[in-house]
Amino acid sequence: MGHIINAKEEIYHALAERLSRTPEGAPINEDLMAILHRLYTESEALVGSKFSSIPMNLTKIATLTGIEENDLKVILDGMSDKGLVLDIPRKESFYYMLAPMLVGFFEYTFMRTGDHASLKELAELFEIYFHSEGVMKEIAGLDTKIMRTLIYESIIPLAVETEVLDYELASEVIRQSGGGAITMCACRHEASHLGKACDAPVEVCMSLGKAAEWIVRKGLGKPATVEDLLGVLARTQELGLVHLCDNVMNKPTYICNCCGCCCKVLRSINEQKVYATHSSNFTPSLELESCISCGICADRCQIDAIVMTDQGSVIEIPVLNKERCIGCGACASACPSGSLTMSRRSVLNITPADGREKLRRMAMEKGR
Repeated sequence: MGHIINAKEEIYHALAERLSRTPEGAPINEDLMAILHRLYTESEALVGSKFSSIPMNLTKIATLTGIEENDLKVILDGMSDKGLVLDIPRKESFYYMLAPMLVGFFEYTFMRTGDHASLKELAELFEIYFHSEGVMKEIAGLDTKIMRTLIYESIIPLAVETEVLDYELASEVIRQSGGGAITMCACRHEASHLGKACDAPVEVCMSLGKAAEWIVRKGLGKPATVEDLLGVLARTQELGLVHLCDNVMNKPTYICNCCGCCCKVLRSINEQKVYATHSSNFTPSLELESCISCGICADRCQIDAIVMTDQGSVIEIPVLNKERCIGCGACASACPSGSLTMSRRSVLNITPADGREKLRRMAMEKGR
């Protein structure tokens, strides 16, 4: 019996090794192994462990796994339905890619409803895993991050409006996508199973363009027009949520609308000082003379980059931590006196052209 158990564990360990080699990474520890055992059947783990870094057709995967194509198709369909594999239509067939941990099968797991006990157990396991030493630091990336922050457009200074490129504007990203899908916020849904969710709305995450077609096909979201998505954008700005986007210039696949208490990315800033998102190319400035010390800006900031501080006077004043700030503009948007304004950063982030370049840069920076 021992050699059978060991053989099974070797399959799951091979899968963990494969996931750890993705550009995003997934550090291997006991918590990851527990997650994989609950998400993957043994046959799915075997198939997942054989994936290369590029999309493959059924015949190629059958050659690598030694599984007959008809049986393999059943396994891959099951993995795709669970969000463990992405099946990409090409002409008359499909190509398959292994989904990474983040952004990947974590989100696809919690974009759906299902057995409460199972999701609760997974929520607890993911919570432990993402707080394990080094996990978010690895996934976040080095010079190239998995996400980037989009500023609230209404507060972009008139003097620099002509300098701002379309990919920096959430509304233009949405318009150029041609529409997409609205999905459940995976982070907020996971937090609900932990009894920690805030009262921000759940169905406010956006998948865009071709990426949304897969989301809709798998029943993870509902189709949305450009107008629908712009409505979500306006609604989430009113609530002070942070717009986080796929870190690419061309054809981003998603825009998330995030809070500092549930979002894995913003929580990693708050709790671990790990940044998985680039700041926008804007930074806030404060004019103390007109500040009324209302504290709204500090309340609005999702990552505590503004703190009301007593500097020896009777009235507390806001103090900005520009190193911590990601330039979302929620503070300036809410300022009733206009004391907070956003200005262009002197050094701009260089965003990868597309998903392929992003992953290539992340892999090179991590020596993969």
